Amino acid sequence: MNQTQYKQFYEQVGRLNGWNFSHVKCTTKGVLWDFYGEVAARCGPSDILLDIGTGGGEALLTIADSALLLIGIDNAAGMLETANANIEQSGKSNVRLLPMDADQSLDFPDSFFNIVSNRHCSFLASEVCRVLCSNGCFLTQQVCEGDKQNLKQAFGRGQAFGVSDGTLLKQYQVELLEAGFRSVQSFEYDAIEYYHRAEDLIFLLKHTPIIPNFGQDENDFAILERFIADNQTQQGIRTNAKRFMIIATK
Repeated sequence: MNQTQYKQFYEQVGRLNGWNFSHVKCTTKGVLWDFYGEVAARCGPSDILLDIGTGGGEALLTIADSALLLIGIDNAAGMLETANANIEQSGKSNVRLLPMDADQSLDFPDSFFNIVSNRHCSFLASEVCRVLCSNGCFLTQQVCEGDKQNLKQAFGRGQAFGVSDGTLLKQYQVELLEAGFRSVQSFEYDAIEYYHRAEDLIFLLKHTPIIPNFGQDENDFAILERFIADNQTQQGIRTNAKRFMIIATK
């Protein structure tokens, strides 16, 4: 899946449901942190927070009471439509959304934000550093190359398939230090996931880029059927969720 295809996919998912996977039945063991809980813990009542790649706004709304003002940005109109509907339904008056591409210059003044958060979205380290105030904190969670490893092996393709695990983490560590952050800490976990039903796993594959263009190849469902048979346990269909988190201080 190239960049153009990914953007089209992201736009389509945004209009369907944002990144709301709340009805997917999955048991996870070994998760070491709640990302937006970590963000909220570093917010003060007078802080202004920027959330890069806010998607449907579901996660950002859960921490709306943690800061004075929360601004979410996203480059997909479909995601913003879903996010605006979610904000209106929530009644939260301190959450704002703006259309903006995080891979380009951010349309904010220097040192404007106390906290910047970013989950599963690309970013420009130099721009994040610029818009953060002195002693401001940047938190990002990203998907490791080793995520859903058994699924990718079964299909022979997948997100970052064949890329050495740790590549993206090292890249971001270097970029953040070069951008001017004085402290860059990283953390990782490799959790076990058990999807309770085949339809839960199918929903995940259809609404994420884990297996690019899942379902368009006539062999995909036959491969999935074999995968489920090989990985079915009493707890559910087993795979893994591997994540890293970086906490950087300016």
